[in-house]
Amino acid sequence: MTTQNLLVELFVEELPPKALQKLGDAFATVLGDQLKAQGLATAASVVTPFASPRRLAAHVTAVADKAADKAVQQKLMPVTVGLQADGNATPALLKKLQALGADVSNPAAAVAALKRAQDGKAEALFYDSVVPGATLAAGLQKALDEAIAKLPIPKVMSYQLETDCELPGWTSVNFVRPAHGLVALHGSTVVPVKALGLTAGNSTTGHRFEAAVSPVVLADADSYAATLKKDGAVIASFAERKAEIARQLAAAAAKVGNGARPIEDEALLDEVTALVERPNVVICQFEEQFLGVPQECLILTMKANQKYFPLLDAAGKLTNKFLVVSNISPEDTSFVTGGNERVVRPRLADAKFFFDQDRKKTLASRVEGLGKVVYHNKLGTQGERVERVRAIAKAIASQLGDAQLVQDADLAAQLAKTDLVTDMVGEFPELQGIMGGYYALNDGLGDTVAHAIEDHYKPRFAGDTLPRNTAGVVVALADKLETLVGMFGIGNLPTGDRDPFALRRHALGVIRMLVEKDLSLDLNALLAGAVPAFGDKITDATPALADFIYDRLAGSLREQGYSAQEVDAVLALRPQRLALVEKQLAAVRAFAALPESPALAAANKRVGNILKKAEVEGPVDAHVNPNLLQEKAEQDLYAALQRFVPEANAQFDAGDYTASLQTLAVLRAPVDAFFDDVMVNAEQLDLRLNRQGLLKTLHEAMNRVADLSRLAA
Repeated sequence: MTTQNLLVELFVEELPPKALQKLGDAFATVLGDQLKAQGLATAASVVTPFASPRRLAAHVTAVADKAADKAVQQKLMPVTVGLQADGNATPALLKKLQALGADVSNPAAAVAALKRAQDGKAEALFYDSVVPGATLAAGLQKALDEAIAKLPIPKVMSYQLETDCELPGWTSVNFVRPAHGLVALHGSTVVPVKALGLTAGNSTTGHRFEAAVSPVVLADADSYAATLKKDGAVIASFAERKAEIARQLAAAAAKVGNGARPIEDEALLDEVTALVERPNVVICQFEEQFLGVPQECLILTMKANQKYFPLLDAAGKLTNKFLVVSNISPEDTSFVTGGNERVVRPRLADAKFFFDQDRKKTLASRVEGLGKVVYHNKLGTQGERVERVRAIAKAIASQLGDAQLVQDADLAAQLAKTDLVTDMVGEFPELQGIMGGYYALNDGLGDTVAHAIEDHYKPRFAGDTLPRNTAGVVVALADKLETLVGMFGIGNLPTGDRDPFALRRHALGVIRMLVEKDLSLDLNALLAGAVPAFGDKITDATPALADFIYDRLAGSLREQGYSAQEVDAVLALRPQRLALVEKQLAAVRAFAALPESPALAAANKRVGNILKKAEVEGPVDAHVNPNLLQEKAEQDLYAALQRFVPEANAQFDAGDYTASLQTLAVLRAPVDAFFDDVMVNAEQLDLRLNRQGLLKTLHEAMNRVADLSRLAA
């Protein structure tokens, strides 16, 4: 058995660029895993993926030409079934052995070769055999079939191949794109595998226009990337091609000077990497008059439509230069530059036209038009939605600020959606909010309202910035709450894999604003306050919505490193001021580190169970009559509560949750003594109620920061 490196390449027509990297990684991973599973490669074998616009390939080190034979022991049947009373084989046993390929010409010898071993309560017969290891040809064929079958293909194409048998005809093939070539090299030897109607060879095709030779003949598996680059003018590695584009972009920006830098966009860089086989970055420019259009519009049209990299200056402002990643490298690049400049000019002219036309009408004049835009068939138009957002925003603003904040938030909420009926947003929906901000400034509404309009969609994704001013926070909160309360109110809830209205994202946005802006708003009041704005269009689903938000908060906190137990303890109390939750968690973590913590958590759990049973007969009053305290242990516990609870409450009210819990830690000894010496459920009713009242007082004092029983093991 010898090992050599293996190279497999599938040459196809242009692959979908947004899926290319995922396709390349999946092809190589599955191929390598299958070879390892068959014993043709080892865990130490290195799998290297290659992916270019017209090829998927994988290089695997240390692949054997044949897998090692494997000893296999198979259970046949119980001894009572396989052997007769005299020890001879039954017909059933002989038939089974024959099916396994064993020699049964001498039944006695065949039986003697079997092993007998206990299998549960019965004794069974076992057959030892050696399974020959897979040959590379057979194993690679299986691995290749599996790799192709498991490709995460976004959309399958069907195409016809002419059959190469004696009878002429066509066969249908389904794949992401028509395939035209297959390479399979083990060292320098071609492995005779087939796929998609193709037979493997040792040659591939290079760059469409710049390959030095065609076909490109590969000497061996290890020379694949180098030969393809030299003779085929193709950088086969996705990662290497991406790094080369990034290097050329930086070099071109430096050549422009004045601190110019290409816009950072990882998704665009990946897409362009998937569009070219040998990148060549060229510098282009457009007329400076277009810089009067908001730069977000120009950047978006260059990126989305043309896959260009706009250049920003040192201050982050758009310049009239942009970079193009070309797939050809002519000596004279003027026709490449000129062609791209001609292509981008009408795009920018369209953006300028939309911007100029939109500014001829004020945002206020567009409010009426929102009444013609359907938002949801059960919730009405965007115009109706705007009025709901205004009502919610006014209520929030009146809690957070003065009359000026109410006025700013109301105006911003009224105009926030009006850019939906502008020409620019109609062409570029991604600019909603952003254009509203520009048009508000054009209307002379001032920075406060303009920024609130622009920011009211924030945070739009994880890690996004929050609105810049309080009016923006108010409108963003109102907008997200309107969506959440409305969708829950009509039963339009997210499922495991579907969330078309981004309710999870909206909930996380509400949480982030309440927490990071330290807003003095109670969650339940916030949700309940949004319901009246809908009239009779919805049913009140705020309890379910509150659960949904707390679930999102719990997940977020766990991602930040808090344990599930800590999060559960704090959120069990359904804290209303979400901005205080992290302080509560820090206090719980500090309390859990105290030596008294386990005993108090266990006692707290016990107290909770006692009170739960007691409250079946009626509510337990947190009231204690000192004259009814008969046992020393209950007297000591009451004295400790009288002494330490006021101090702990004062610390809690001051926001020092850690100190509050640590103050209560001294109750461990009197609590332990109470449970050792006192019968809570005394037969005498007044004693029993008084002791339950004592425990209720203890329970309320201990559980202001968190439900400490959740910390019990």
